[in-house]
Amino acid sequence: MTFTWFWIPLVVLLFIWYLTFSANRLDRLHHRAETSWANLDAILQRRAALAIDIAHLPAVDPATNLLLTAAAHQARDADIRDRNEAETGLTQALLILRAEVEIVEAFPQIFSELDSLTERLRVAIALHVEAVNAARGRREKLIYRMFRLAGHAPLPVKYAFEDDSLLEPQR
Repeated sequence: MTFTWFWIPLVVLLFIWYLTFSANRLDRLHHRAETSWANLDAILQRRAALAIDIAHLPAVDPATNLLLTAAAHQARDADIRDRNEAETGLTQALLILRAEVEIVEAFPQIFSELDSLTERLRVAIALHVEAVNAARGRREKLIYRMFRLAGHAPLPVKYAFEDDSLLEPQR
């Protein structure tokens, strides 16, 4: 009789500890996804600011200036629903500008900064995608769904521009 009274509470306590540990793990994964998005957003904002600086270079013709400035402002000011199209548009505008070799050769410092920023963007996208996939994978497990360990936290989201093949290196 005393043997049962000892093991049943112990098993219940271990199970409660496991649920608490699992909920904390999921919370850390959600925090990692949010932090990686904040980092990615900061890099995207910096890229838009750099695009505006590039658009105002003296060698840039007025049409390219208008295209690049509009794309950069749209990317900076887009709300979350329009972010995909805005970031893809800015990437395409930057690729069009990169095709003009004489501008790139005339201002190597700003374009090397753009290359560095693009590389940081690739890394930030990879980190964000990995964090979102980890959180989503954890939330799909039966124990997390059955005991609602995610609480009211929204499902982490991966955006379409993160799959954008336009971010390939331009060497």
